[in-house]
Amino acid sequence: MGAIATTKLFDAAHAALAARLAGVAPSLFPGRPVLLADAGERSAGEQPGVSVQRAERPGIELAGASARLSYADAHSPASLAALIALLCGRHAPVAADPASLSVLALADRIARADIPVLIAGPTGTGKEVVSRFIHNQSSRADKPFVAVNCAAIPETMLEALLFGHQKGAFTGAATAGEGFFRAADGGTLLLDEIAEMPLALQAKLLRALQEGEVVPVGATRPVKVDVRIIACANRDLPLEVEEGRFRADLFYRLNVFPMALAALCERPADIAPLAFSMVLRHATKGRPVPWISDEALALLEEHGWPGNIRELENVIRRALVLAGTEREIGVQHVVFDRPARLVAQAEPAPVTIAALPAAPSIDSKLAGIVQLSEARAIMATLDACGGRRTEAARQLGISERTLRYRLASYREAGLSIAGAR
Repeated sequence: MGAIATTKLFDAAHAALAARLAGVAPSLFPGRPVLLADAGERSAGEQPGVSVQRAERPGIELAGASARLSYADAHSPASLAALIALLCGRHAPVAADPASLSVLALADRIARADIPVLIAGPTGTGKEVVSRFIHNQSSRADKPFVAVNCAAIPETMLEALLFGHQKGAFTGAATAGEGFFRAADGGTLLLDEIAEMPLALQAKLLRALQEGEVVPVGATRPVKVDVRIIACANRDLPLEVEEGRFRADLFYRLNVFPMALAALCERPADIAPLAFSMVLRHATKGRPVPWISDEALALLEEHGWPGNIRELENVIRRALVLAGTEREIGVQHVVFDRPARLVAQAEPAPVTIAALPAAPSIDSKLAGIVQLSEARAIMATLDACGGRRTEAARQLGISERTLRYRLASYREAGLSIAGAR
């Protein structure tokens, strides 16, 4: 099991659970040695790990770097999911789906080769998590890992922030700045959403990658840097190249080893352990860690997850609030950003805001009420603003990016959005 060791008593006393874990554990990378033991063993508390016991009531207890898992049914989806989440801890990638485990195994091999990596995948699928995993598994692990979101930085500032600048190089440059490349010297620089980088800056990035040096804004001499580049994109970069929005030479420079992450709905076995991992991350300190019922996990696996892992995290944090002091998260606590539907379900016929019900029926679920109310408010504001998204976002008190995401999710759900621009 690699970094995961088990005691003989655990293997004997929890044979059914151990057998289920055996199919996953060799592909997990906890990031530190973990001992998996029976709760009755003295050695269970002597090193960081997970102690396991059978109990009438399932639950999780945390104690520093160690944890105790109580389970009632070894064949329950929740039992294995909770165990995987505890073994992976807070910083290691959490996965159980064969597709995700294959990606992690590949990423582990790539980490040992000091080459650029290009990771493609929809927004919210864990590209930064995989990037950090590659860094942590590499020989550069003790050096900086610097993540830059190219879409979040104004175009006018991106060059100075990437390559650095000298004092007085531009208005407001009261002091010199080293830039992200030099900040990551010896380590890894993650360029997220690289498809958003302006074409003019792409040429300078290409030179920096080819020559291993950067020219700070306002300087005349290049500065040597030793940086491994990991680039992430949620767009189809080959298509961007074809349409002239991304430089072909930069694409081929980055595309030494391409990786692709699937949407969360395409790797359903990841959902349960990810849900437990988020419960561990966001549960209120000082209170018992809530369990997730098998029924709630089944409901999560049926959802389409257009927002991928970020949406799952929203749902779990919402469930923790709704569950309050209860010891278990049930289906009544699961509220989606929009009504749940089966992944394979056909798209509904488009409807307009006029077709939305004026008020929810008595037996309507909270998820539907929330989504319909939000949709009506957003559409009404857009209509009042003449379709101007910037003005509508300002009136709604949200960012324009959030508004774009909401509109995209409504279109996917079959709502007709007219006049938005």
